Amino acid sequence: MRHQDWFDDLPVLGKLPPDLAAIKLREIGDDHTAAALERSAAEQDRELVSFGVGEWLWPFQDRPWQHTAHAFGYLPPAPPGNGLVPIRHASSMAADASLKNARIKITLDRLRVASYPGGGLHRVLFDFYAQHQVPGGAEDLHFNATFRVHEGEHAAVVGLPIFIGLNVGTEGVAFRCYTVNVANEEDERLLGFLESDVFKSGLRLVTTAQPAIAPLAATAVGLTKALASHSRNVPVQDFALGLDFSSIPTRARLAEGSYLAAQVPEVQHSAWDWNDWAYHPTSGQVVSRADARSLIPYNYLVFSISRFDPGSSLPAG
Repeated sequence: MRHQDWFDDLPVLGKLPPDLAAIKLREIGDDHTAAALERSAAEQDRELVSFGVGEWLWPFQDRPWQHTAHAFGYLPPAPPGNGLVPIRHASSMAADASLKNARIKITLDRLRVASYPGGGLHRVLFDFYAQHQVPGGAEDLHFNATFRVHEGEHAAVVGLPIFIGLNVGTEGVAFRCYTVNVANEEDERLLGFLESDVFKSGLRLVTTAQPAIAPLAATAVGLTKALASHSRNVPVQDFALGLDFSSIPTRARLAEGSYLAAQVPEVQHSAWDWNDWAYHPTSGQVVSRADARSLIPYNYLVFSISRFDPGSSLPAG
């Protein structure tokens, strides 16, 4: 199975037709929103039958979880300070060619739940994919983590190691991220093992093929797919991001720094401008440049890439 197909049969809530989205929302107790979807779908169905044109539209646009588009930003390394740090689009900066065939460290630095379905306290399952370039081929990697996050807040995570010593290769790297809102009580207990120190230390890699990687990745994918398909569990975010060394303007570039992925409305995606937003280092949040007290109103996560120092944390392999 190709990596882009892993979760295609388990679409995020924003991609579901109204009847299935309403079922998911009722499972987690959001009867009010489910009823609004059902009423709107019934009304629009009548219009489609009458006029024979058009497609189903959401009856609201103010739920961050309903959007499927993402905007990708970039923060370059910067010295400590209190001033706002500008955010650039991930395709508007230069790639660092010195990272070709280099090894990098990837950490999860922020995960904000502006709004996930159901409200209240969320249990979020996070699945992060990358490809590890080794002699003779490539290894598919998956890392799972779980967080408890209140609606409108950040997960208690900064600098969580994901992949340590990832080989970049000459073409760059590709990532995919998938999050699931887990509300099934049995599944919540199952996820407890992901909070152990073993999983919080990240996946440590060596320069040669590791036989244990394939079954480990398959187990991680299987866990995510199983939980995403269970009753009361809802996939929320799903995006793919490739970073390379080209000068093609529509591609995102690879460099050391922080990458942001914000789940934004498609109607705004074409006009999205990261110049309207900035990173506030004293609060660790993405805020409006016009008013630093105003937070970005969307779900987002931040992961960072830095050059790996093989002498600091990983034995020679």
